[in-house]
Amino acid sequence: MTWQDGPIIDCPVRPLKKFVDARGWLAEIFRQDELPESLLPTMGYVSLTYAGVTRGPHEHREQTDLFVFSSGAFRLYLWDNRSVSPSYRNRHVQDVGEANPVAAMIPPGVIHAYRNIGQSDALVFNCPNRLYAGYDRMEPVDEIRYEDMTHHGLILD
Repeated sequence: MTWQDGPIIDCPVRPLKKFVDARGWLAEIFRQDELPESLLPTMGYVSLTYAGVTRGPHEHREQTDLFVFSSGAFRLYLWDNRSVSPSYRNRHVQDVGEANPVAAMIPPGVIHAYRNIGQSDALVFNCPNRLYAGYDRMEPVDEIRYEDMTHHGLILD
């Protein structure tokens, strides 16, 4: 498969607006009045990624992820694998984290990965619109993994 660099439709990566005061800063991740009901988060989790480590790539069949990169230094990789999308086969790469805090909305069918490119371990938050493994963790995990990345043309640089 081949990919071309370009934006990915329906996959906004928006800067977080920081509200700074003497205590530190605050940034809104999402607002119910700004998201369609189908994309409202149903759970949230935080993960720590060691320096130099990559998570992914994988995609979801039904789940939309809402990743928040606000600490550390990460490189975010997105590949549009939705054949009906105007940006089908586009690849988007962006450096995100403390120097460029963002919330990234990643819909089903968009392959995604991120690598900690910093010197320190760093945190990532996710607020997906589906429960991991369904209610009571009794359903199959909604994830298509791409361990053999080069076979699929998924290049991380």
